Amino acid sequence: MISYVTLGTNDFDRAEAFFDALFAELNISQVMKTERMIFWGDGEGGTALSIVKPLDGEAATVGNGVMVALSAASREQVDRAYQLALELGARDEGAPGIRSQGFYVAYFRDLDGNKFNLFCAAP
Repeated sequence: MISYVTLGTNDFDRAEAFFDALFAELNISQVMKTERMIFWGDGEGGTALSIVKPLDGEAATVGNGVMVALSAASREQVDRAYQLALELGARDEGAPGIRSQGFYVAYFRDLDGNKFNLFCAAP
């Protein structure tokens, strides 16, 4: 149903380095790049995430209540990716743990303040 999610950034190069490193842990790579937008995905036409320099030239802002969920293969991958995000400068929004409905989830905000979660089904 969802093709891609786009998030604004105020520092394109910094955001690219952050997501390249984080997504490498999740086996996700860049699938398209222009002067103002980069897409990461599995390369097979699945859902993608992109960062963009806002077209109107104004500062990118964070959407209140907006969150992007990133699927991980295991609890260990959630833990590694969450720790990596923090090491890359992300801000903690909730340490890894079991949440409602049996999901193992960790929350963070990227360098521009966008909220993410990393999750896997908890066996």
